[in-house]
Amino acid sequence: MREDIFKLVNSVAKSPPSNLTLEGRRLVEKLNTDYIRMGLELEGPKRDRFKEIKKELSVLSIDFSKTLNEENGGNWFTEQQLEGVPTDVINILKTDEKDGVKKYFLTYKYPDLFPTLKFDVNADVREQVFIGNENKCPDNLPRFDKTIRLRHEKAQLLGYENHAQYVLKEKMAKSPEKVNSFLGDLKSKLTEGGRAEVQKLKLLKKTDVEARGLSFDDKYYLWDHRFYDRLVREQEFNIDENKIAEYFPLQKCVDGMLAIFERLFGLKFVQVAEDGAQVGSGERGWHEDCKVYLVHDEESLGGEFVGYLYLDLHPREGKYGHAANFNLIPGFLREPGNSTSRNYPSTALVCNFSKPTPSKPSLLKHDEVVTLFHELGHGIHDLVSRTIYSRFHGTNTVGDFVEAPSQMLENWCWEPEQLKELSSHYETGEPLPDDLITALIKSKHVNDGLFNLRQLHFGIFDMRVHELSLPQDENIDSSATYNNLRSEIAGLDGPADPKFGQGQTTFGHLMGGYDAGYYGYLWSLVFASDMYFTGFKKDPMDPKNGRRYRHEVLEKGGSRDEMESLKAFLGREPNSEAFFKELGIKK
Repeated sequence: MREDIFKLVNSVAKSPPSNLTLEGRRLVEKLNTDYIRMGLELEGPKRDRFKEIKKELSVLSIDFSKTLNEENGGNWFTEQQLEGVPTDVINILKTDEKDGVKKYFLTYKYPDLFPTLKFDVNADVREQVFIGNENKCPDNLPRFDKTIRLRHEKAQLLGYENHAQYVLKEKMAKSPEKVNSFLGDLKSKLTEGGRAEVQKLKLLKKTDVEARGLSFDDKYYLWDHRFYDRLVREQEFNIDENKIAEYFPLQKCVDGMLAIFERLFGLKFVQVAEDGAQVGSGERGWHEDCKVYLVHDEESLGGEFVGYLYLDLHPREGKYGHAANFNLIPGFLREPGNSTSRNYPSTALVCNFSKPTPSKPSLLKHDEVVTLFHELGHGIHDLVSRTIYSRFHGTNTVGDFVEAPSQMLENWCWEPEQLKELSSHYETGEPLPDDLITALIKSKHVNDGLFNLRQLHFGIFDMRVHELSLPQDENIDSSATYNNLRSEIAGLDGPADPKFGQGQTTFGHLMGGYDAGYYGYLWSLVFASDMYFTGFKKDPMDPKNGRRYRHEVLEKGGSRDEMESLKAFLGREPNSEAFFKELGIKK
């Protein structure tokens, strides 16, 4: 780092000139804080050690992600073992003859993993797949554990008690105590309902296994949940996920979502020609699966070019294995004060939805529709941001706010009119029927308590390992901690050995920027619920509120305090009433 620049920034931060804009003043304050948090106030051996730790943490993070993305493990199964798994999934699996029997290779990638856990009637197969997935990256265990120790040492060099305290000082929550209080309060409110859901699911499992002539051991296992959660939706709400998926071809969903964003936020999306003819270098994708869109403001807003949107939506070898949005190029003004000097942003959605087959297009389950809308919401945040400095562009907000805009937009996937707009049967072109829409909406909060308890498990584990009190916690077993907490919080059964799995070694969030920050998914949901119920519940397609939301929240990015953006849109301080109402629990 340039110590001379730090001294200059530090001097300006202590006595900012009167002609600095509010965003300029915020930039100086943030840069000064960054330099301090990067160790430039440390001296001698402490600074040397700090540099060593930073370098080592970078290598550990890169190696962790590389291992996770390039993992290619799986299991061979017979067709009988895959009973119940949709044929569309089975038909695209790699096959081989083994001992004279045709077998299928099931990977741990989402398009293989989730349908198997949801639909395979063989509990032993689900168990094998679940545990195999948790143990697919054994080399990441020492990387994870070493990262936890190094983060703690790094935080203490800077004068913090632990890594969580270091991270949270710059978040909305400000302290581990506030986060732990938030998570603990949620846990106490959700546990009773979650346990009741487990008991109900356990009874469903008992009926199911006994109907198939099998014995019931009075357990509800981790690998049971996706299967029976799906089954309860089918039986109580007549929700057939595969039937519903027939109404959500991927391209129709993309077109419908972009149309919603056009009307809501005043945008225009134009796909670049498939052959890439007569286009600039910024208008080409990096793979044949990647589609590129040019984004403009609508004519009533001036028709100005906004940026580039890239959609890379299908899995392939070596590709990032989850669903996420990535900023490629931020927006900013090359000449502060000159609005015509804008550097236009580029943003990419990288997902892993099943590829089309010769007989069917790529079809999305409803939860995948929600995922796509969520990630596209991040992309829109990235595109419409209007900041002077790239530091504050788009999703460059504090970590416990960044999910709120996209979480709010997920609500459109549960509104009848928007479900009609997003759907079109891949054969008939008919939208999703009213009876299926009604059933789908009624099922929205099925097993919600259990879902949120599982989210709490991730958040509480994250805080637990990042609040270590070394050296007494030097030998903490992260695998046992992860599994024991999951059992305690979610109430799901697993193998007797608490070290049966290493789920934390596949948990990319904690190695990729969400360390001491996973609580933010639930924390920001408070803001998301408040914004939606205040601004859009009565009319989800209200263009006035849509443009006001674009201006007060999305365009501002991180250029002003996120609480100020919330208050500007809501017209008041945010509160948690809508959040608890949505969860169906008393505040």
